[in-house]
Amino acid sequence: MSHSTSVSSRPLQARKRAIIKTLGYRLLMVAITIAVAWVVVDDARAAIDIGIVANVVKTGTYYTYERLWDRIAWGLFA
Repeated sequence: MSHSTSVSSRPLQARKRAIIKTLGYRLLMVAITIAVAWVVVDDARAAIDIGIVANVVKTGTYYTYERLWDRIAWGLFA
């Protein structure tokens, strides 16, 4: 019995599904951030601003983080 350790280049899910899941997750995170901010600051407008700005910053930070990891070879299989 042969066990392959190579990873298929074919994704396990369609790109459209991944995009929908990602957008759904980001919307959920925005809603949670707004709810928490609203409880803390007791101001709906400020909570919405915090939720939007925080998630834009987090998205940009994650993208930069991923791009930096693309330059690190540690843990990659050849």
